[in-house]
Amino acid sequence: MTFEENNFNVVKKTKLTKGQFNVECNIAVTCAKILTATASASVVSSEVLNGNINYAGNIDVKLVYMTEDGEIGTTNSVCPFTSSFVGENIVNGQKALISVKVVETNLESLSSDNIRLVVSLEQSGVLISSNEIHSVQSSASDICSKTEEINVIRFVGEATENITVSSEFSVREQVKKLILTESQVMLKNVESGVNFVSVSGEVITRVLCLTENDKFETGYVYDTFKEEVELEGATRESLVEGYGFVKNDGVRTELEEGDKGVKLNIEVPVLLAVKAYEEATVIVVKDLYSTTNEIKVSTESFDMTTVCPMEIVESKIDGTLTLDENQPRVDKIMFVGGNNVVVSNSYLKDGEIFIEGIASTTVVYLNDELNNLNSVQIDVPFVISDKFNNEIIDGILNVDAVVSDVDVVVKKGREFYYDAKVKACVNYCHDIVSGVISKAETLEAYPEKDYGMELLFAHAGQEAWDIAKEARINEEILILQNPEVVFPLAEDKNLILFYQKEQ
Repeated sequence: MTFEENNFNVVKKTKLTKGQFNVECNIAVTCAKILTATASASVVSSEVLNGNINYAGNIDVKLVYMTEDGEIGTTNSVCPFTSSFVGENIVNGQKALISVKVVETNLESLSSDNIRLVVSLEQSGVLISSNEIHSVQSSASDICSKTEEINVIRFVGEATENITVSSEFSVREQVKKLILTESQVMLKNVESGVNFVSVSGEVITRVLCLTENDKFETGYVYDTFKEEVELEGATRESLVEGYGFVKNDGVRTELEEGDKGVKLNIEVPVLLAVKAYEEATVIVVKDLYSTTNEIKVSTESFDMTTVCPMEIVESKIDGTLTLDENQPRVDKIMFVGGNNVVVSNSYLKDGEIFIEGIASTTVVYLNDELNNLNSVQIDVPFVISDKFNNEIIDGILNVDAVVSDVDVVVKKGREFYYDAKVKACVNYCHDIVSGVISKAETLEAYPEKDYGMELLFAHAGQEAWDIAKEARINEEILILQNPEVVFPLAEDKNLILFYQKEQ
């Protein structure tokens, strides 16, 4: 009597421990005053080892500043960094989805030829593992097995694709200087096909430039895209999720002059990342027994993670800021920059999803009395919500948010009013618990039956399987010898079994 392995794999997603760390960025530039500092972070490479995940990334810093002679200057700089996650559950061969967000950017020092910024980053992520679940089966004649079909979730694979989204922005006047471009990507839909995943979304780019008449011109450009990312093994029934990242250090802008103004041609590189999962059916042994021997059976429960369709949440947010008395009053807002949004918390409750965060922007304004430009940062806490079609609330939420259409007005020279649109892309998954017989061992043999007939006292509600297991006979024999009996039993009943004794 032998038992064979009937193992199968399921996918399990686990949150990586969230944490914050600081990165010092030194930028070689000569300036008198920093007006705005925009920073964004991206992951360049990662490696999953036993016990830790090492990864490297870049911080893309865009500065708008005043020179010593009162001109507006801009510079872009890339600041590399490294970090890691540590945990006993991290094992070589797993996959990791790492997210790094800029929480805060602080100016530490400003010298004649160098700017030192300290950028606070928040790291989070998800660990994806393909776990082997141990299950048994047997084809031995003395083993009776009761099987069932169970649904499992498997990891199919992942893929990335680099695309470039082109945008145009027109200015009616001649442009003296392009000051700032801020690009963000927002995914809107992810669908699976045969060996590919279709990803559609929108790139939102804010442009700020200075015209020949020393006027600041700003505006938003919205460009949609749809791309098929090749992923072998994906089917139309696959469960898929997608993520998009703007590679800000690669954004390129060209000015095309015309008779009636300037057209800005903007090329925004975007990295698309997709992952695919599949629902499959496996046949496992739900119960078993032997007609000849005692059996020791071990069961195992396991978690597997299913993926829900992506959701989009949109809302308007607003807030105010009053200047301190020691700050110069506002006579004219020149421009805003450094738009950012940080999601601090997200959760499900009563059929809704709630997203909490802080939106921030830097306002550059003119004070007539001092005849100079000043800047102040506005931080706006917000809570947005929307209906969420999932009854399970104990899962993993991954939320990416962007802000657009940022507008700031001033009242009475000292109070700013901020309003904007916030859009959030929500990927959600949760665990499903199941169980199998993971191990079976043969123990001592039953005593040999020395009688030819046996009377069984069966109870109402019992199935043929349950009665046969108690009697240690094959279920088919029980049914064959009691053809008039209908299972499950409607009432208590006596059943007769006949045994063929060997001579």
